[in-house]
Amino acid sequence: MFFTDRAEAGRRLAQELERLNGLRDAEPVVIGLARGGLPVAAEVAAALDAPLDVGVVRKLGVPSQPELGMGAIGEDGVRVINDEVVRLAGASSEALARVEARERTELERRAHDYRRGRERTDLTGRTAVLVDDGIATGSTARAACRSARRRGAARVVLAVPVAPRGWEERLGEDADDLVAVDTPRDFMAVGQFYADFAQTGDEEVIACLDEAAGRTGGAGPEPRGESGAGTDTEVAVGAGDVTLQGRLTVPPGASGVVVFVHGSGSSRHSPRNRYVAGVLQEAGLGTLLFDLLTEAEERDRANVFDTGLLARRLSEVIGWLKGQPAAQDLPVGCFGASTGAGAALWLAADRPGQIAAVVSRGGRPDLAGPRLADVRTPVLLVVGGQDPVVLDLNRQALAELGTRESRLAVVPGATHLFEEPGTLEEAAALARDWFTGHLAAPPARQEGAGG
Repeated sequence: MFFTDRAEAGRRLAQELERLNGLRDAEPVVIGLARGGLPVAAEVAAALDAPLDVGVVRKLGVPSQPELGMGAIGEDGVRVINDEVVRLAGASSEALARVEARERTELERRAHDYRRGRERTDLTGRTAVLVDDGIATGSTARAACRSARRRGAARVVLAVPVAPRGWEERLGEDADDLVAVDTPRDFMAVGQFYADFAQTGDEEVIACLDEAAGRTGGAGPEPRGESGAGTDTEVAVGAGDVTLQGRLTVPPGASGVVVFVHGSGSSRHSPRNRYVAGVLQEAGLGTLLFDLLTEAEERDRANVFDTGLLARRLSEVIGWLKGQPAAQDLPVGCFGASTGAGAALWLAADRPGQIAAVVSRGGRPDLAGPRLADVRTPVLLVVGGQDPVVLDLNRQALAELGTRESRLAVVPGATHLFEEPGTLEEAAALARDWFTGHLAAPPARQEGAGG
């Protein structure tokens, strides 16, 4: 199942909800989880001719790794804690309390800004239909369900376009009914199932609520239009005597470009790489997805592990990229997986001026060998907690890196390919934060980039 965008996902979800016994007769109230759930919920509320409200929930991030959730909070004092993550992260009760206090302040601010003086819809004795754009770990959804219970809802329905197989086991106790359009086996991240998974902004949340209020008798401002698209094109890159295929995407005003250096068995068409690229694009970064080897070369396994060859190819590709009008003034980062990570670090050591930052996901930095000591580029190593061999190799590489800015981030529960629900999203968030923190275009480039 694949959705064009959140609006289409909402329309399909509404069709599924129509099959739920007695829903229309139960005076349902649709509650969209901010922020991504609002465009989905708006379609559901319109189809059911029901009022639309917003449910504000906040993830409680591990202090040293904010993108990793150790729980969630909702309105009405609701909190959900994942004791296993808290234990694995070594978070103290004091640290948890500090995170909760900070997120509670942000939750209250957003609730105030979104509602703009409107009272919350009374749920007493009614059916609350909680809607999000998808379920990964489920902590925020559980918090929203419990909040609806505290507000007096007689029945709680949790509805999403996509969820992982077995999601009922984790969330069944918090909702009376669970509805999903699809529960695919190959679930890695929610955004994997959307062609357009652009981040939902505060203005879009408010626009959805205003439009729904107008439908039920209120009025609100027209939503602001989206900005135009930037460079997004298939490219052919000459590298020696071969031509490498790729896709270059540079949003307007990009602050940098991230080159994807995939590893064995992957390609520019990899859903994992494409998902991470989408997250980076939403953060204002350009991306270049390309194949380091031709199809014929990949059939020889020796080429896949020839780190020197891969590094030379990467250097030629970056040289080509710097000649493109949309990217010529932008700093370049490398996102490497498996053997590609070794190639990126090899090049960072040999030509330090070409790469401004490196992120390795489940990578083999050890393949850079003694060159690790010469790396001066900021490096983030992301490894799954259930990938023990690669985790050990990355720990050794971390100790050998010459850069002053290096970090190892372990994603609990993730195996080598980050296939477990929510783990790829955490890896992508880590990469996004690393690149946005280390790639900064010169001030003169900030206006009109991406042409």
